[in-house]
Amino acid sequence: MAKFYFKSSQKEEKHLLPNRRTIDFLLSYSKSLNIIEYNNLKFESILN
Repeated sequence: MAKFYFKSSQKEEKHLLPNRRTIDFLLSYSKSLNIIEYNNLKFESILN
């Protein structure tokens, strides 16, 4: 007979503590990202 493995019904919350440098990088990247849509096509460019 097959064994069934179930995860517990309680969700384990993981609290991540990102580095300030990582947050700054992601924010600056998202600000510089430019997406242009043309005839159902998407063009992504970084404005740096």
